[in-house]
Amino acid sequence: MRICPEKYRIFSKICGVFIKRLKTNWCSSYKKKRALQFCVFGLQSISIMSYANRFSRIIAAIVIVVVLGTFGYVFIEKWSWFDALYMTFITISTVGFKEVHDLSMGGKIFTIFVIVGGTGTMLYTATTLVQYVLEGQLGNLLGRRRMNDEINRLSNHIILCGYGKVGQEVARVFRNEGVKFIVIEANQENATRARDEGYLCIHGDATNDEILKQAQISHARALITALATDADNLFVTLSAKSLKPDIFIVSRVYGEESEAKLKRAGADRTMSPYRIGGRRLAMLTLRPVVVDFIDRAMGTREHELTLEDIEVGKQSPVAGLTIKVWTDKNPGIQILAVRKKDKNLIANPAPDTRIEIGDELVVIGTRAQLKDIEGSV
Repeated sequence: MRICPEKYRIFSKICGVFIKRLKTNWCSSYKKKRALQFCVFGLQSISIMSYANRFSRIIAAIVIVVVLGTFGYVFIEKWSWFDALYMTFITISTVGFKEVHDLSMGGKIFTIFVIVGGTGTMLYTATTLVQYVLEGQLGNLLGRRRMNDEINRLSNHIILCGYGKVGQEVARVFRNEGVKFIVIEANQENATRARDEGYLCIHGDATNDEILKQAQISHARALITALATDADNLFVTLSAKSLKPDIFIVSRVYGEESEAKLKRAGADRTMSPYRIGGRRLAMLTLRPVVVDFIDRAMGTREHELTLEDIEVGKQSPVAGLTIKVWTDKNPGIQILAVRKKDKNLIANPAPDTRIEIGDELVVIGTRAQLKDIEGSV
């Protein structure tokens, strides 16, 4: 019995919900949860594999008809292998050519079965191809190929692991800022949503080294892991650091006890949504104007004023200058803080503070002003 792809998808969703409840109610160990997660992957891949299985069966059926037809003509009519193969092909293709040789009664009866089997296979092939095109599978395949080509060309990009509520907000900011990034999402529904939004997305488990390699981690400049558990974020951090030790990693963290573990694993920064949310609520109550100003400066590109983090390179002409000299050359831009090479952050630096190679400057100015200094720092 053939089940249409839509029923496969419905079945996958039902099984996914069922296994999710198993994970919540019955699983106490992390290994069991991981095993059940792989079961979800298997169920969700049924829809994708259905057409591949059908085409495999079609190819197998054609091969069987050709082989049996060739052998049949050889043993019934005592023809050569080539004549038997040629007769089989002109029979199943219904081109109407004359028989290679005159057929005996047994050969004619055998030809009837070859015609039935061959034309039936060809009709099934045609209907499958039509259905494949009408259901958009061909377009999806071509779209996936284009996406894979774009992924393979990625360089100096950011990898975003997880497309939940936090991941969606991160992706929105990256899009507004014009940042190159790719999403890795294990949930099929979320992965589809990311692709529908126009983002590059890989459907897979970010804790898997092969998935990170597909995301071109060797060419990435940073990675954000915003998965649902601290354990998953820890695994991603360890995997990413093992594949590219110098990659900059920002990790979402839930429990305070996990923060130190994530940093030991290689996370450069950690962020707790609850802590950030609570702090923001407090600051909105105590200093609402300050919060509004920071939101404006760090918001979308629609606002003129913005904050930027600028690193002083080896060939930078500003290396060795004092802050006063640099700001005099770039009126309207203010340096709010300087992070030295030893990671010491100097807020509101003195005018005679000297800018050195490797320093990071936190500056504020209009987008036009900041654009003018690009390449001069």
